[in-house]
Amino acid sequence: MTDKPRVWISRPTFPGIIARLEPHFEVTAEAEERKFSSSELAAKLAGQDAAIVGLKDRIGPAEIGQATRLRIVANLGVGYDNLDLDALSAAGIAASNTADVLNESVADYAWALMLGAARRMNAAERWLRAGHWHATEFRQWLGTDVRGHTLGILGMGRIGQAIARRAVGFGMPVIYHNRSPLPEADERACDARYVDKSQLLRESDFLILVLPLTPQTRHAIGAPELAQMKPTAMLVNVARGGIVDDAALATALREKRLAGAALDVFEREPAVHPGLLELDNVVLSPHIASASQETRRAMTALAVDNVLALFGHGPHAGRPPTILNPNVLA
Repeated sequence: MTDKPRVWISRPTFPGIIARLEPHFEVTAEAEERKFSSSELAAKLAGQDAAIVGLKDRIGPAEIGQATRLRIVANLGVGYDNLDLDALSAAGIAASNTADVLNESVADYAWALMLGAARRMNAAERWLRAGHWHATEFRQWLGTDVRGHTLGILGMGRIGQAIARRAVGFGMPVIYHNRSPLPEADERACDARYVDKSQLLRESDFLILVLPLTPQTRHAIGAPELAQMKPTAMLVNVARGGIVDDAALATALREKRLAGAALDVFEREPAVHPGLLELDNVVLSPHIASASQETRRAMTALAVDNVLALFGHGPHAGRPPTILNPNVLA
């Protein structure tokens, strides 16, 4: 029998990084990617001192009810809408995320989606693969340039600011809306201008969503908001499913009240609204904005750092670097 604390890892990650836990913990890591039911999560967490989980692992009162030893849940993601932070805090369990290490990767991917939608790359590729390309026609597959068009950003946190900084090279003026304006120095660094939400919707040629999902932001973009956007505008979501009303978006795209969209996240993922699947003016990808080797390794390393720190190990001993509820440390 070991007297080491126990840590459970809910998905395959990177063994070389997880090995940093082994001198201090008894490590159990799942060998296959899967979704656990609430009762399965409760059984997995029972008897564990720490857990590293993913976005599809929803952790709340039912899942931690038997986890009397659990001290930290480290989330592999910057968003943490899968964690009931109030329930964890009430039980004295720390929670952490992987803030900052994925900013640049997600910003890159937001631009990839936007450019792909602007130039109709997904539909053109499907058309080519289907064997329809027999000659090049001068006015076929016309998209739109991004240069000179207005980039709007809803949610100007670190990822939003990273997206905005890239706009300089594309000659795009940037407007944004946030709960509050950025400090002037940060606005200058992004060359971005604060506007209210209605102005953002009216003036954006490309609107990128980078909001956390909360009860207040659910359906932040629904039928009323889509109606305010230009019919030539395009919407990009690299934030969370649920921020957009997918049914309303599918209708707007089908009726050409919006020119296009590019989505990495969906309201009921992994299910995708069937209306979106039928359309050629939307780019779809399976929640992979942070899916680069470098970034996913950095996310794993930060989750490990948080667990080690809570148990007094590593350079952050005593205080996990990205703890979400520091009050539990008291």
